Amino acid sequence: MIPPSPVPYVEFDGHPATPDDLRIPAFSGYGHFTAFQVVDGRVRGWDLHLNRLRAANQELFGLDLEADLPRRLVRGALSGAGVRDATVRVHGFLPPGAVKTVLMVTVAPPAGPAKTPLSLLSVPYARDLPHLKRPGDFSQTYYGRLAVRSGYDQALLTAPGGVVTEGSVTNVGFWDGDHVVWPNGPALIGITMALLEEGLALAGAPSVRRPVALESLDAFPAAFVTNSRSITPVHRIDDRTYPVDAGLMELLEKVYRDTPADPV
Repeated sequence: MIPPSPVPYVEFDGHPATPDDLRIPAFSGYGHFTAFQVVDGRVRGWDLHLNRLRAANQELFGLDLEADLPRRLVRGALSGAGVRDATVRVHGFLPPGAVKTVLMVTVAPPAGPAKTPLSLLSVPYARDLPHLKRPGDFSQTYYGRLAVRSGYDQALLTAPGGVVTEGSVTNVGFWDGDHVVWPNGPALIGITMALLEEGLALAGAPSVRRPVALESLDAFPAAFVTNSRSITPVHRIDDRTYPVDAGLMELLEKVYRDTPADPV
């Protein structure tokens, strides 16, 4: 498991957070966010993060976001924190009575990949409106913590009938011997997942999306998870074990490394 980050540096709409600012996420948690790693002032998939923020802002609040505003605020927050490498989140909130979205940017230390393969505990939960990345999902957090208390690293969320959807804080992928397989159940399409889909196709090894059920997991020789922090092999789901496929992980890492990073 990756240890939690220490308290981050926080700005609201371009200024350091005040106590009044921090009341917004504390008491008005309805909102959306995106998260990413900044390495030497650059981000992979910036356009995808921006599109996520703008689409969610329109869906949740009926408001547009100025296209260059998130970039300016992230750049300013990195400067305020005095860093070029960081874990960054951009949150959008619309406090009661407000007519303009408040953007909160948090800057925390960079998050490295997990040091060992992960184990997943399947749980009977699929998120409502899974296409929205949002804070404060109670059941997602509950089942993630339950998995850890049960001796696993993360939860694997499943819809009725044991349909695999996503990890509690990740996308999950499988290897069928020829292709990377992404479950096509209701899930958030993570930025790392989207970049891998595009990169694998460009590399001549296109991935596929198709239904995946718990009862079919024995058919896959390998599994992995992705999120903004890393691409990590999975060695166990419930009582099923998976060897780490070094060739698969090398392919995924190469595809990700080959994805251009955009300046903040």
